[in-house]
Amino acid sequence: MKITSKKIFKGRNIYSHKKCIRIDVDLEGYAEIPSKDIEGFNEKLLKYVPELYSHRCGIDVEGGFVIRLNEGTYLTHICEHTIIALQNKLGIEVSYGKAREVKGEHYYLVFQYIYERTALKIAELSVKIINSLIKKEELDFDFEIDSIKKILDKETIGPSTSAIKKAAESYGLPVFEIGNSGYYQIGYGRQKRLIEATISSKTSCLSADIACDKALTKTLLLSQNIPVANGIKIFNKEELLKEAEYIGYPLVLKPQFGNQGNGIILNIKNKRELLQSYNRIKKDYKDIILERYLIGNDYRVCVVNGEVVAASKRIPPYIIGNGISSVKELIEEVNKDKRRGEDHEKPLTKIKIDKELLKELKNSGVTLDSVIKNGESIILRRNANISTGGVAIDCTEEICDENKEICKRAAKIIGLDICGIDITTKDISKPLDSESAIIEVNAAPGIRMHHHPSIGESRDVGNSIINYLYDGDPKNIPIISVTGTNGKTTTTRLIAHTYKMMGLNVGMTSTEGIFINDECIDVGDDTGFESAMSVLLNGEVDVAVLETARGGILKKGLAYDIADVGVLTNITEDHLGIGGIDTLEELSFVKSLVLEAVKEEGYSVINADDLWSTKIIKRIKNKKIYFSKDKDNTLIKENISKGEIAVSIDEESICVWNNFKKYKVLNIKDIPITLDGKLSFNIENSLAACAALVGMGIDYCMIAKGFKSFYLDSNHNKGRFNIYEVNGRSIILDYGHNIEGYRSVFDSLKNTKYKKIIGVVGVPGDRSDESLIKVANLCSEFLDNIIIKEDIDRRGREKGEVSKIIKSGIALDKLNKTKIILDELKAMEYAYSISEEGDTIICFFEEFERLESLIKKIKVESLNTLNKINLEKWNE
Repeated sequence: MKITSKKIFKGRNIYSHKKCIRIDVDLEGYAEIPSKDIEGFNEKLLKYVPELYSHRCGIDVEGGFVIRLNEGTYLTHICEHTIIALQNKLGIEVSYGKAREVKGEHYYLVFQYIYERTALKIAELSVKIINSLIKKEELDFDFEIDSIKKILDKETIGPSTSAIKKAAESYGLPVFEIGNSGYYQIGYGRQKRLIEATISSKTSCLSADIACDKALTKTLLLSQNIPVANGIKIFNKEELLKEAEYIGYPLVLKPQFGNQGNGIILNIKNKRELLQSYNRIKKDYKDIILERYLIGNDYRVCVVNGEVVAASKRIPPYIIGNGISSVKELIEEVNKDKRRGEDHEKPLTKIKIDKELLKELKNSGVTLDSVIKNGESIILRRNANISTGGVAIDCTEEICDENKEICKRAAKIIGLDICGIDITTKDISKPLDSESAIIEVNAAPGIRMHHHPSIGESRDVGNSIINYLYDGDPKNIPIISVTGTNGKTTTTRLIAHTYKMMGLNVGMTSTEGIFINDECIDVGDDTGFESAMSVLLNGEVDVAVLETARGGILKKGLAYDIADVGVLTNITEDHLGIGGIDTLEELSFVKSLVLEAVKEEGYSVINADDLWSTKIIKRIKNKKIYFSKDKDNTLIKENISKGEIAVSIDEESICVWNNFKKYKVLNIKDIPITLDGKLSFNIENSLAACAALVGMGIDYCMIAKGFKSFYLDSNHNKGRFNIYEVNGRSIILDYGHNIEGYRSVFDSLKNTKYKKIIGVVGVPGDRSDESLIKVANLCSEFLDNIIIKEDIDRRGREKGEVSKIIKSGIALDKLNKTKIILDELKAMEYAYSISEEGDTIICFFEEFERLESLIKKIKVESLNTLNKINLEKWNE
C-alpha cells in the first residue's frame, strides 16, 4: 500500500462536519486480499494497536472490529481504523472515518483529525504498519510513536488557550489557529480577537515587556507603595555577598527575565549555599536578582480587565511515603495521575527529576532510592509552579477585599489587562503585612490552575477573558453564503450592495474577485476556501457575503464554521464529470453542505421552483425560506400557511409573507437588473437576495432601496447581462458558461426587439462533450449567426478541440452562418463587422475587460471604417 495524494479539509466538508483528511492509496495488488489470508497479520496488528479491540465497526458490540478482522476485512478498512486508533492512543478524541473504492486498486480514506501534522504522520505510520505486516518486516513501533508524540507536543493547544477557546465556542464564536503560529483568532471580521495563550489583542506590548523585567516591575510597584520583597539586581560576587548581608537570610536568586519559575533558587540559608546557587544560575542567566525569601504560602491571583476573577494557593510537588516504595517509585506513582501531562497539555504537569529536585532531596536528607516512612511528606522542590509539578487549591472566595484592591492596583500600575500576580503571605484572607509581598506580576498567566484546581471550585477565567475581549457582548459578524449553479454572483452582489447602502463594510467573494466594500483586493475566481478566509481575517469587515462554489467545497471544504444564512439559487447540469461528481444527485449533495452549515436559528434560502434544490430539503435541519416566481407554488403556500417566511411575485411585485402577514417590497419593474421585468433569471436572483436579507432581519424598505440602486452595468453587476448601445446595435456581455446559463439569456432575449441575433459562443474545456453539444443545439435554435471562440484557459483540451465539438452540434441549416474564430476579441470584432443597425450581439465571454475595451473603441470609430475590413483576416 502506498499513499498517492493527500487533501486537508480544515472545516466542514462533503465527508463530515468535522475536520477531515483524505488520503488516496494504491493497494498494489492487495485490493481483494483480506487480512485473515495474510499470515500473522491480524495478531500482530492487534499487538501493535490494542486500541482496536474497543472499535465496534458498525456492530453494536465491544470488539466489533476484531470480529470483522477474523471474518476477513480489507486493507483500506483496516488502515482507516488504525489511523483513528493511533490518534486515540495519543489521547486525541476522534472517531469518524470511512474508506471507499475509486477504481481498481485505488481507494480513498477519510478520517477525522484535530492536529494536522500529527494526523498525517499517523496515517503514514498506519500504512507503514500494514506494509511491514505484509512483508513480515520488523517495525520499531515504540520509536515511531515517540517521534509522533514529539510532533503532537508541539501541536497540542495549551490549557489556557483551550479554556478560552471553549468559552468562545459556548457563545458560538469560531476559534482557529492562524497557520502554525500559536496565535489563535476568535470570531471573524470586525469581531475577530487575537490571542496567544492569555495575551490578547488588547494587551499592551510595552506592559508585557515591563512584566517580564522583574527588577523594573519591583521598582514601579514600590513607587506606588505596593509591598514587594526587598531585593536588588546583582552584577558580581562581591556585590552578592554585600547585599545578602544587608537583606538577610534566607534569600532567593532568580533571573531578571524569566517565566514559569525557570531558574529560580529559593530558601538559600547561608553564604555557602548562596555562592553555590550564584555559580549555578550564572551559567544560564546574565541578569540576576537577589531578594529576601519570605516564609508563607504561595498564591496566584488572576486579574482580568481590572477585576480579580480567581485566586489559587499553589502547593509545591510532594510525595507521601508508604514505608515500602522508594522516592523514585513514589514520584512515578504520582505521575501516573491521568491529569498530569508532559508539559501544559493537561491540568497538571508531571514531576520531572532534575538537578533542582535532586538538590531538594539532598537538603531533606534523602535520595531517589530512599524509602520514606509511612505517612511522611517530602517536598520535591520549593517552586510551586504548576508547570514544575505543583498543585493548586482554589481560594477565590477567601481572598480579602484589601488584597483584591492591591492586586488590581498592581495590574493597573504595570498596565496589564490580563495578568497573574504572585503573592507570598501566610493567609490570603488577611491583609498583607510586613512578612508578605507581591513577588511577581506575570503577563500571559497560565489559567489551568483556576480551571482545574486539585481542591476547590473551578473558576471559568476563559469566560471572563472572552467577556472582556467583547465588552460583555460576545458575538460574531453575520455570514451569508451563496451557492448554486447559476445566479450565485448576481445574488451575492445584490446582497452585498444592500448592506453597503446601510453603511456597513462588506467583505464579498465572487467569481470576479475579493472585495472589501468597493475595493477589489484580488482579481480572479475567488469562490473557495482561501478567498473566504481573506474576508474572514479582515478586521474591517462588518458582514461577510460569500459566493461559495462547488470547486472550492470539493477542494478544501468551507472556510467558515457556520453561517447565519445559506442560499441555494438552483442546481442544474454543470461541471459534471469533474472532481468525482458525475450526477445531479452527487452535485446536490455537495451544494447541500452550504445549507447544512447554517445556525439552528438561521435560515436556508431555497429555490422552490428548482427540482434538485427541493430534493435536498430533508437534509436541512435549520429554518427554511422558500422563494418562487409562482405564489401558488406548493412550498410557498406551505410556509405561508405555517406563518413562516416565503418570498414570491404577486401583482408584479416581490412580496414577503411572514408571520401570517403579507408585505410588498417593490415592483419588479423598479429593479434595474430585471430590465423592466424582461430578465426572468434576474427576477429569480432578486427573489433569492431578498429572501436572504429577510432572513437576516433587514428592513423591507432598506431592501427596496438597495435593489432600486443596483444596476445592470459593469459598476454594479459586471459581466452579467451588461448591455451596450453601439451605433444602433445592442451588444450584450454575459458570463453564461453552461446550458442553463445560455437558456436563461436566450429566453430573456425573446422579449426584446431585434432584427437578428449574432452570438459569440464558447464553453469551458472542462465540460463534457455532451454538454458542448447541448449548448450548440440551443445556439442553433436561437441565433441567426454563430461565431465559435475558445477560452484562453482550455482546461486540458487541445487547441481547437472545443470549437470543433460545438460546431459538430450546430444544425445543418445554420452551418453556413457559423464561423470558428478562436480568439475571443477577434470573434467579437467579426461579429460587429457583420452586424447591422437593429441587431443584437451576445457574447458569452471569458475575459470581460478586453471586450469592454473593444466596445468602447468601436463607439468612437465610424461604421464605414469597420465595414471596409477585409473579412479574410478572420479566417482560421
